[in-house]
Amino acid sequence: MSNSQHQTYETYGPSKPYTDVHSAPTLAYGVYVAPPPYDDTYTPAHEAPAPVVRAEGSGRAARRRRARNTERSDGTVRRLLPQALVVAFLAGGTTAFVAEDKAIELSVDGRPRTLHTFADDVSELLAEEGVQVGPHDVVAPAPGEDLASGDEVAVRYGRPVRLTIDGHRHEVWTTARTVEGALQQLGVRAQGAYLSVSRSLPIGRRGLALDVRTERAVTVMADGRARTIRTNAATVREAVEQAGITLRGQDTTSVAPDSFPRDGQTVTVLRITRIKEVRDEAIPFEVERTEDPSLFRGTEIVDRAGQPGLRRITYSLQTVNGVRQKPRRTRTEVVREPRAQVVRVGTKPLPMSVRGADDLDWQGLATCESGGRPGAVDPSGTYGGLYQFDTRTWQSLGGKGRPQDASAAEQTFRAKKLYVRQGASPWPHCGTRLQG
Repeated sequence: MSNSQHQTYETYGPSKPYTDVHSAPTLAYGVYVAPPPYDDTYTPAHEAPAPVVRAEGSGRAARRRRARNTERSDGTVRRLLPQALVVAFLAGGTTAFVAEDKAIELSVDGRPRTLHTFADDVSELLAEEGVQVGPHDVVAPAPGEDLASGDEVAVRYGRPVRLTIDGHRHEVWTTARTVEGALQQLGVRAQGAYLSVSRSLPIGRRGLALDVRTERAVTVMADGRARTIRTNAATVREAVEQAGITLRGQDTTSVAPDSFPRDGQTVTVLRITRIKEVRDEAIPFEVERTEDPSLFRGTEIVDRAGQPGLRRITYSLQTVNGVRQKPRRTRTEVVREPRAQVVRVGTKPLPMSVRGADDLDWQGLATCESGGRPGAVDPSGTYGGLYQFDTRTWQSLGGKGRPQDASAAEQTFRAKKLYVRQGASPWPHCGTRLQG
């Protein structure tokens, strides 16, 4: 086309037919200039849709649209220019803003409302509406996703739940607004379970504490029978009671009654009876010995007899399911302290010889009188020792205490002295043994 053919709208007229609309100058957005005469090819807006012109806006979506627009070919822009002029002529600059306005349904924590916005994506929409979200909140579509008219955006706030389930504590978050919804979201089996609060209780933004005890199978063994029940009891004691078993007196269970019953657990009831038994036991006395040089060696004189003490012990006798257990000492009391025995021990050397009696058969006499036993005592208690002295005769010979308490050597020495004094007459039945 020659330069003469490039006409402006101001000089264009019927005498010069218009042949190239692409050579027309580009007008500023929203500026209206009356077009020159041309063939009437306009179709009303109610018969054919007008092209949509979008405002640039801001954000990631706007930047992507600007990038796509820059990639369009110049030819495409030139082909669309007449249509843009027509739209501008019909609607003016208002059409672009109307096309960018979007009708969005926004639901915040279950409260929906419909609004109009120029936001390009979800993040811009939430910022415009002053909706703040945290790491435990859920937004769908996700922040940053593009928006189109008619979209639905849902925001669900997270709520902390201090959950104790079957004795184990957990800190969890849920977007459910009721206890029942939280149980479903957390996958907690609530059928037959105990809940510390109502299922329909709303959960506020600050959360709540929830105790859940699921239903478990527990077998209780008692009195020779087994009973299996399903229970959400908090303690073994409660489970035993639900099985129809009563714990009486000292009765208990094979596991701690206050412990948490586990699924599949077997609990044995222990029928216990306890009685007390008191026993007295002797406390041995001690012997205190002192040396006495006036006594012949081997002689011991008891100056004070010892006395045993008395100890009283209380035992607990327990029977479990009819089986007697080992007695358990529960108390010890000293009723009487023991008294020590005091003994004098002779240290004086013992003479071995008595003139006129050394050559006699003293062993034969001792065998006849006492069977050769130094501590022998006759049935009446009057005579004692190897040679059966009475106490008076023994002491007249210089002996101390009782003859049966003296050594065998001293008894023989005293017997020799008695023989020198009286001959064999003190032993009328066995005296003849002295002659062999």
